[in-house]
Amino acid sequence: MVLVTSADRRSALRNAAGLAAATTAAAFGSGCSAAPSAPTEPRHAQNPGSPQEPRSPRSPRSFPAAPTPRRFPAQPAQIGHGPRDRPRVALTFHGGGDPATARALLAEAERHDARVTVLAVGTWLDEHPALARRVLDGGHELGNHTLRHLDINAMPEAEALAEITGCAGRLKRLTGSIGSWFRPSRAARASPLVERLAHRAGYPHLLSYDVDSLDFTGSGGPAVARTVLGSVRGGSVVSLHFGYADTVAALPAVLDELDRRGLRAVTTTELLS
Repeated sequence: MVLVTSADRRSALRNAAGLAAATTAAAFGSGCSAAPSAPTEPRHAQNPGSPQEPRSPRSPRSFPAAPTPRRFPAQPAQIGHGPRDRPRVALTFHGGGDPATARALLAEAERHDARVTVLAVGTWLDEHPALARRVLDGGHELGNHTLRHLDINAMPEAEALAEITGCAGRLKRLTGSIGSWFRPSRAARASPLVERLAHRAGYPHLLSYDVDSLDFTGSGGPAVARTVLGSVRGGSVVSLHFGYADTVAALPAVLDELDRRGLRAVTTTELLS
């Protein structure tokens, strides 16, 4: 059940949502992909049996300023979700679109003591370089979502490699790191070729997801919240986007309900650690 958020919070986000509406389509086209295949474990909307983690206040700089990619030996090369036995989830955002929307979403996450993973598009970083530091200074995680957000799985090898390394180079210049994760553009999962190229560029794992918010479809904020909350559970990696007004409208309800269920929103690295 989606909880109703306060009128004050909705009012605070409404202006940012309106700014984003006019430029949404240009940011990502029709979104990255359809959701990956359903997980084999049974779904449940609630997780009353999961232990609740004690919450302690976290400073905005409680994570490394510019973490480098880590290897998780127990995880596959392409990660779709984390451990199911811990009450944590990862909200991952495809970084592009109106910067006002990005700032509104980051601020809302921080009001809930939530941390997120942002997979940035390289050309977006060119246009808004200060947002790389804004993400990290909020205690969030920054990763690579290709240079131009094209269909990387359909590219020849040299072009696909340039998409990965082009964004990695921008992240390196702005933060000192190539970013914690690589996620392919226009696809839930990378082709075998793109997987090999990402490893060559320095990413031990590629980041997929098991919950697709479908926030790029224009279904409205309440529908986005219902989609996420109907599937999310311990260990989930949720795909969301900057640049869409519906995401701004949905996030307060999503975070309120995650809190009610005892699911803590953390970075992907923390989810797997």
